[in-house]
Formats: sequence, C-alpha cells, structure tokens
Amino acid sequence: MTTETTPPLLRGQKALVTGANSGIGKATAIALGRAGADVVVNYVVGAEDAADVVKQIESFGVRAYAHEADVANEDQVDEMFAHMVSEFGTIDVLVANAGLQRDAAFTDMTMAQWQKVIDVNLTGQFLCARAATKEFLRRGLVPEVSRCVGKIVCMSSVHQIIPWAGHVNYASSKGGVLMMMQTLAQELAPHGIRVNAVAPGAIKTPINRSAWETPDAEKSLLELIPYRRVGEPDDIANAVTLLASDLMDYVVGTTVYVDGGMTLFPGFATGG
Repeated sequence: MTTETTPPLLRGQKALVTGANSGIGKATAIALGRAGADVVVNYVVGAEDAADVVKQIESFGVRAYAHEADVANEDQVDEMFAHMVSEFGTIDVLVANAGLQRDAAFTDMTMAQWQKVIDVNLTGQFLCARAATKEFLRRGLVPEVSRCVGKIVCMSSVHQIIPWAGHVNYASSKGGVLMMMQTLAQELAPHGIRVNAVAPGAIKTPINRSAWETPDAEKSLLELIPYRRVGEPDDIANAVTLLASDLMDYVVGTTVYVDGGMTLFPGFATGG
C-alpha cells in the first residue's frame, strides 16, 4: 500500500521577499521556504536578523541567502535581481513587502518624512516589480514549475482605503500601491504574470508595537477589529503563500484583506 503526499505549494520555485528580516517579511520568507521555495531574504539593516531568517528557511531543505539592498535605490535593486538570477537561475515569486512609517501631524510633516515613506513604500515596490517582470518575460513560462509566468504580491495595508490622520504619507503610499498593483495586473496579465496584493490590518509587528503591546492599548485596538483579536505575522504569511501558489491561478489584480474585519467599518455595527 502506498500513501500519496501532496507536494509543497511552491516546490522548485524561486522567491524574493523584501524587508524580510523582521515582522511580516520575516514570517513570509519563512512560510515560502516551508512551502518549498528557495528564498532571497532582502534587508537594508539588521544583517544578523537576516542571517537567522536564512537559517530557518534552510532548515526546510531549500536554499536561501540574505541580500542587503535599499529598495528605493534603483542600482541596488537591479544588482539584487541580477545576483538572484546568477545564484538561483531566475525568479518566480516577488513579495514586495519592505515598508516603513515616519508619522507626524500633517502641518508638522517634513518633506524628508513625506519623501522617505513614498520612496520606500511605493517607489520601492515599483522598482522591484519592474526588475522581476523583466526576468519573467525573459524566461517565459516553465509549465513544470508554475501555471503562470510569474507572480508579484504587493504588500499594502487597510490604509489603502481607510484614511489615517497623522499618517498622510503612509496612507498615500498605500493608496498608490493599490492603483499601481491594479494597473500592473491589467498590463501584465496578457503575458501570464499575476499581480495581486495583500492588505494587512492590525498585525503584531515592531512597526506598530505601541498599538498592541500593553493591555490597554490592545483593548482599544480591538474596538476596531470585529473578529476581536490582533493579527500575527503568520496570518499574512499564509495568505501570501496561498496567493503565490497555483491554487490561486485565476486570481488577478485582487487585494486580499487580512484584517479581522477592520474594513467592515465596525463603528456602524450598532447603527449609524
């Protein structure tokens, strides 16, 4: 008697995750490795953390390495992708995750705070998506690896549709990600390239520690979440892994909201 086993969702595929040495990016890189992909762990600071992520990914029997690059720097992005092609042969999955916040009231926000967030959160995704697409088109379809030519998953936020006072740069960058993702999806779908996004709600990561770290802060945050729990990085990583797999091959230009219902406008649950 033989027992059939289901192969890993991303077996034999090559993935790159930006901002992958902490938080959502770390969880996603590890999840992709667990799903059978070889993974490039991008980071801009925190080499030791990136090395630890690489070790965790390698424990699944796949390949991984860390690559330092600023996603807002065109030359560094192009070099990172060229190095990946040299090491792994190609790329099948890009998760454009790197992001940051530089918060301030609107009238106090400096040009540097505005520009830094737009550069990393929006321009960085553009540069990485462009580099990945060039390689997808150069290589073409490899049916034994995936049903499509390539996959891009943009990391967005519920704040691509929910305004966020005191965070105009961040909300604007994520609103831009929404339209960029949809436009790329429209343009690239005829080439067999799937572009989608995942929009996290409140997730327990270092970037928003003050919003959930204390019992009082978490209680206040839960008022915005109908499902009554704050998300974990693995909630996002699982969604990205599924979206990058052939199980979701007919999903194109879609944002998957992983938010416990935050975008359901819970303030109206008792009438408005």
